Parts: sequence; structure tokens; C-alpha cells
Amino acid sequence: MYTRRTYKASELAIWTRFDTLRILVIICAWVLAYYFLDLSWLRIPWTPIALIGTAVAFIVGFQNNATYDRIWEARKIWGGIVNTSRSFGMFVQDMVTNEHAKEKQTEDALLKEVKTLTYRHIAWMTALRHAMRTKKQWETTADQRTNQEWGIRPPERIITFEEDLQPYLSKEDMEDILSKDNKHTALLYQQSHHLRKLKEEGLIWEFSFLELEGVLKDLFDLQGKSERIKNFPYPRQFATLNHYFMWILLMFLPVALVPQFMEIGVSLSGTYPMIGKLFIWFAIPVYTAVGWVFHTMERIGRTGDNPFEGTSNDVPISTIARGIEIDLRQNLGEKKEDIPEQFEVKYNVQF
Repeated sequence: MYTRRTYKASELAIWTRFDTLRILVIICAWVLAYYFLDLSWLRIPWTPIALIGTAVAFIVGFQNNATYDRIWEARKIWGGIVNTSRSFGMFVQDMVTNEHAKEKQTEDALLKEVKTLTYRHIAWMTALRHAMRTKKQWETTADQRTNQEWGIRPPERIITFEEDLQPYLSKEDMEDILSKDNKHTALLYQQSHHLRKLKEEGLIWEFSFLELEGVLKDLFDLQGKSERIKNFPYPRQFATLNHYFMWILLMFLPVALVPQFMEIGVSLSGTYPMIGKLFIWFAIPVYTAVGWVFHTMERIGRTGDNPFEGTSNDVPISTIARGIEIDLRQNLGEKKEDIPEQFEVKYNVQF
């Protein structure tokens, strides 16, 4: 139901076009220099190039595996939030009753308590996704030109935290939350205090109270796991060195590749003079293809470093949270026109 963006081949080519242009400039400069300046003496053996290429391939593969693990773990965490949220909504509706109440309450009063607890849970998800979208110093993927040109942003960059949270909380709860640094944690504390109050009034049976407190503990665990991914980046020494190693390979590769094409051209010149003279220019598409593969794989790894940054390739936590909200409010019996719609999908992107 909730997926990351999938690229078509044409979109991938557009996404990497500026990097491809840099690669083309590098190889064209080397081919022109060899063709017009007689630099046949300037060459590097293939052995060091192969060693550097092998090292780059290993570290790119390591980075891509590590970043995919971060993305997949983030998706599992928010999948856990989906399941736990649905369980919480069901428990609250069936456990807040007059069965053990010291003073019987009307159905409307019970429904109000259920709605308050449910809305506060929606507020918790809202606060958590806003916290996950907070920009960190090391999150730079969204600033890249090809990631900005689509002109789309996650909902958390469009509406403020206070505006987003206001429909779900009372004035007193809102003031209390805004006075705290960790607002999503404060919301779970409010939930626990409210459940204790209902237990003391007998509106929640003691064993039901323990069950609901266990659900809150699960939410704390999921919140902590999500915060761990957000607040601890992919180690910069791996990401930075990987980028430099890749460019070292791309800068040295023409000095081994172009002379080889020159030699092939010389061997062909006796039989095919015209092809032999121009064969060096075939180094351009070959080098471009090799460079594009290495650079794109390295960039894909960098793009997946921070799965909550708010780019088109991240885990769609806004869509997930809104989907849970719709489920919970529909099961409260609210009218469809009173429930907010799912966030709009633009250019096949879910945020």
C-alpha cells in the first residue's frame, strides 16, 4: 500500500543528467588532448585502475547494502506503528466501558473519552512525523538541484507543526505539549496519565489498563527506533571517502582507456584507415557508460542514507500516518466529509 517512488529509465536519465554531463566533459577533454596533442606517451597501466575500481565497487556495494538496511528498517518500524495504532484504537473503543465504573457515565461521555484518546494518538503520529522531517546538518540530498526541480515537498514543509496538531488536542494539552522539547514523548505521557485517570474512575478495568500501558510501551519502543535512524546518520567517513574514491577512479580511468582505443585504432588503420583514425572517439561512449554506472550507484547509496529526510525516495511516513488516521476516525463512526483526505500523490511520489 505504501511504496517509495519507482523511476522510469527516462526519469533516471533526467535525474542524473548533470552528473552525466560532467563525465562527458572529462572524457571529451582527454580524447581531444590525445587526438590533437600527441599524448600517446601518457598512459597508466590497467593494474592500478583495476585495483581502484575493485575497491570502489566493494565500498559502493557496502554503502548500498547499509543504506538499504536503514530504509528497510525504517519501513518496518512504521509498519509496526501501523499495526500498534490499529490495536490501540480497537482496545480503547472496547476497554473504556461502564462495567467497573464507580459512577456510570453516559454513552456520549464514554465516546468523548475514546475520541480524546484516539485524537491524542493521531497527534502523537503527527508530532513524530514532524520530528522525523526536521532537517539535520548531514541531510543534504533534498538540496541537490535534481531533487528540487520537481517542485514538490513533504506536507511537514508546507504546514507548521502547531497548525497540524491543533485539530487533535484541547487547549490545555496543546499548551503543555508546546512547552516541551520532545513533543511526541510528552504526548505519550499525556496518554498514560489519561489512562490512569480512567482506571481510577473505574472506566478502564485494571487488567485493561495494564494492556493499554503495554501498547504505549510498544509505541515508545517504535518511536525510539525511529529516532535512532533519524539522529544517527550513515557514518560520514564511509560516505565521504566513497564519493572521493569514485571520483579518483573516474579521473584516472581515461588515462588508461583512451590510449587503449588509440592502439586499437592504429591496428585497424591498415585495413580500415578512416575507422582507425577515428576509433579513439569510441572511448567517449564507453567511458560515459562506465562512469555513469559507478556514479549513479554511488549516488543511489547517498540518496538512501536518510530515509526520513523528505525526498521522493524516502519512507512515506506522512502517507502512512494519514492512512492510520483515516482508519481510526472511520472506526469512530465519523462522517467521510469530516475526515481529511489522503495526501496527494504528485509525479508518482508518496511522502
